[in-house]
Amino acid sequence: MIGATISQISAIISRYNSFLLSALCFLLRCCNNISLALTLIWYLCKMTSISCKVEGMHCTSCALNVSKYLEKKGMQDVNVSFATEEVHFTAPAGADSKEVLNGIAQMGYRVVLPEDAPTQQPIYTTLTFKFIFCAIFTAPLLLHMWVSWPWLHEPWVQFALTLPVYITGMWHFGLSAARALMNRMANMDVLVTLGASAAFVYSFVGTVIYGNTDYMFYETTAAIITLVFLGNMLEEKSVKQTTSAISDLARMQITTARLINTDHGHEHIHEVDNRTLRTGDCVLVNTGDKIPMDGTIYWGSGHANEAMITGESAPVSKKEKDKVIGGTILEDGSIKVYITATGKDTVLSYIIELVKQAQADKPPMQKLADRISAIFVPLVLSIAVVTFLGWYFIGHTTFATAMMRSVAVLVIACPCAMGLATPAAVMVGLGRAARNGILIKGGHTLEMFKNIRQVVFDKTGTLTTGKLQLGEYQFFDMSEDAFKQVVYSLEKYSSHPIARAIASAWKTFGELPLQQVREHKGLGMRAHDKAGNEWQLGSFRMMAGITEDDSHNLYLVKNGQLAGWINFTDEIRPEAAIVVTQLKQAGIKSILLSGDTTRKCRELADKLGITEVYAEQSPEQKLQKIDTLMQAAPTAMVGDGINDAPALAKATIGISLSDATQVAMQSANVVLLNNNLGSLPLALGLGKHTYLTIQQNLFWAFIYNVVAIPVAALGFLNPIVGAGIMGLSDVVLAINSVRLRYKNVMN
Repeated sequence: MIGATISQISAIISRYNSFLLSALCFLLRCCNNISLALTLIWYLCKMTSISCKVEGMHCTSCALNVSKYLEKKGMQDVNVSFATEEVHFTAPAGADSKEVLNGIAQMGYRVVLPEDAPTQQPIYTTLTFKFIFCAIFTAPLLLHMWVSWPWLHEPWVQFALTLPVYITGMWHFGLSAARALMNRMANMDVLVTLGASAAFVYSFVGTVIYGNTDYMFYETTAAIITLVFLGNMLEEKSVKQTTSAISDLARMQITTARLINTDHGHEHIHEVDNRTLRTGDCVLVNTGDKIPMDGTIYWGSGHANEAMITGESAPVSKKEKDKVIGGTILEDGSIKVYITATGKDTVLSYIIELVKQAQADKPPMQKLADRISAIFVPLVLSIAVVTFLGWYFIGHTTFATAMMRSVAVLVIACPCAMGLATPAAVMVGLGRAARNGILIKGGHTLEMFKNIRQVVFDKTGTLTTGKLQLGEYQFFDMSEDAFKQVVYSLEKYSSHPIARAIASAWKTFGELPLQQVREHKGLGMRAHDKAGNEWQLGSFRMMAGITEDDSHNLYLVKNGQLAGWINFTDEIRPEAAIVVTQLKQAGIKSILLSGDTTRKCRELADKLGITEVYAEQSPEQKLQKIDTLMQAAPTAMVGDGINDAPALAKATIGISLSDATQVAMQSANVVLLNNNLGSLPLALGLGKHTYLTIQQNLFWAFIYNVVAIPVAALGFLNPIVGAGIMGLSDVVLAINSVRLRYKNVMN
């Protein structure tokens, strides 16, 4: 049981190492079994997360081969993306990751680690060059079918024109096929290599032995290779369209910065590459400039366009002490920024990394397609052999005719379509979500969106703005300053929105030294001062037996006696009512689940049109309620505090706002980066339509092969036409996936 738990938790946490420390701290605070928690920490520390690029994967079958190799070597959480060439996996304790990476290199791919300097791909290795090179020699070969130029019909002339194409094809497809077979795998390149080689060898033998045109199928060899290159090139360009959102974000990272150097009290400004900046540097940002790295404003003011990060088109006002995000644009004003994060530690880098990992994540539907792809090539080879034997021995055709129909079966089959069906749609869906300020952690989350039938909302900071304003307060048997000092001293230890509001407003009244400070999640704070007094500050549920008045937000208790109370005003989010209405129209029930009093929860629910309310719930009760609700229907939970983290992790989909605590963001499957609840219907719609697009792609991939292979086997297609159709099959999937970038997903 412990081993299974470790495996599940480590699989989640290992993907998000930037939050590992906070996640472990949360685990220690919440786990009742300390020995289990310590075992988890030891196990996680022994694991190594590897991220790198693997160049040379020119189809989804290549990515599947790399993935299978890593799984055979015992690697965990393996994610391989053909489109981005990104590979992520976790090496268990004792595994030699260098040996594993060397194994990938021996398969014929180039492994590029993050610390390696980027290199430009030689032009002769690109698909565009290979296609153009082969097309130059293939054109005359196809021309001989329409013109009667005698020299074009000479066998040795056709051999000379075909040989460069065949060598190029074997360099590309043949080597890939050989690597796949050496690893006891089979991919599309095996089919292309066998088909082209069968036609070439048959033609060459006929040329050498007989020397006449009855045995010449050189144009078939050249056309197969050239058309497959064309299809791969179009597929590559189409697939890149699906990753354009991440490319746009990545381009935002590189800019020029105005570095401020101070010499004897005088400031000197130098233009530098922002990648050379370090934490603690100071930079000047003027109107129209891109903010070079994350930082804090220490001089000036302005308005920043954060649309690419949050999806919010309206510029955000920035002043001294405000944080700014690297890659965003200062639309007006002039500011000086103290750099607080660079490189991989920036918000933008974190978003890009999470989206890349999410795009490589395989939904359950894709795993089914992968299993089918694994047996697809051997099945096609069997059909090709049966086709040849059937036509030659039963159909009594010539050897050449039987061979050409067998070759047509080989080249029209397309296992890549099944491998591309899901990743293409997931990449577009996640990319569109990122552009709209929605960070979705995994393709499996997108697929789960389709089943959501109820959404559970927290109250404070979720349905309300969380920007609490101090209202009325009352104190007993103590001065006002002493009251504020005690309250501040207790609340500064909490990250709850109410605590933040108090700490910000009353920090000038000083601090009372406290001991044994404890936070009881969902209830409040408890501590002792040096004089031995016991202080409690919390909600009405913490006041059992002390007062019956439940009309206040916070109660202060000294040695078991009521010492004061505080009220707050919290504005309802302007978009909350619209979101609840949209969910209702989509057939999704809205539920309010809060630790606040029943009276206040009912008031809010009535204003928003929510009929099902669960109030005065502790974190443990929230967790239990989510579990109960999930038994009735798949449930999404929206929350923002530490007390929501267990429920967020338990829900079918956990959704957090961007100003939530780190633990809440870590526990959630989805983060609304623009801190706008209005993005929730879009996230749900994207999930639904991404799944629909995956279904369409898989239908096309299966129906194409189910129809095309028998048609070729029955002799209705020649190999050249088959190669052309196969080359375009993947492009259809990519184009259908790209539609998701512009499709209306709100219905």
